[in-house]
Amino acid sequence: MSERQSYSTDLSDERWALIAPVITAWKARHRSVSGHEGRYEMREIVNALLYQSRTGCQWELLPHDFPPPGAVKYYFYAWRDDGTDQAIHDLLRWQVRERRGRLADPSLVVLDTQSLHAAGVPAVTTGRDANKKVPGRKRGLAVDVLGLVIAVVVLAACVHDNAAGIALLDKVVAGTGPGAVKKALVDQGFKAAVADHGQKVGIEVEVVQRNPGDVGFVPQPKRWVVEQANGVMMSHRRLVRDYEHRPASAESRVYWAMSDRMARTLTDTSAPTWRGT
Repeated sequence: MSERQSYSTDLSDERWALIAPVITAWKARHRSVSGHEGRYEMREIVNALLYQSRTGCQWELLPHDFPPPGAVKYYFYAWRDDGTDQAIHDLLRWQVRERRGRLADPSLVVLDTQSLHAAGVPAVTTGRDANKKVPGRKRGLAVDVLGLVIAVVVLAACVHDNAAGIALLDKVVAGTGPGAVKKALVDQGFKAAVADHGQKVGIEVEVVQRNPGDVGFVPQPKRWVVEQANGVMMSHRRLVRDYEHRPASAESRVYWAMSDRMARTLTDTSAPTWRGT
């Protein structure tokens, strides 16, 4: 890696070692016609993506000691489109679960949605959440009991939670072993259509009822892990508001944020904090 002042978001040697095999294999499959491997080190490309994820800066405002924004964008889009971002994420998730003494794929997932304001994105991909009164996009997550992301979907905020839930169930089934996931917990925003679809794909959907006596936000047993995952998202400023032209890019941002978190977990490294003194 070229000499430069380090950022707190940079990959350590240990964290880079966790994902380098995937990136190296990708580069081997994508040589230029002349056989040239490219001008920029892949570790620096990933460092730039992690810096942007944490700080929320625009492409053109990436620090000059990173590779040019055009190069970083090229790899971000290429890895988004061919699933390399998710491959890295899933590999790290399996390792975290193994470290906790669990099977690679969970038997239970928790579904939830979160509506986010959007800025500078195509109007055709946005809408207004009639319930939460939020104009923008809706991010749906399926997480395991450790709060690790199993699936993510990004839709217009006006799309009903049912559609998000159905899309999440399909992604859960596609991204895990046959019959691995047996049950999904959802809140009362998801209706019968999600449970019906769950039956079709072999997943029991249980609605976790809110205690009528609760006032304000009260974490619900088992379902609180999805709130934990949303909290991880909020520490990555690029995910606090949706700036992505395509929903697929917003989904990719989730994979990179969670990959950063899991790589730190696997190497016992603390994440940088934005809290002031």
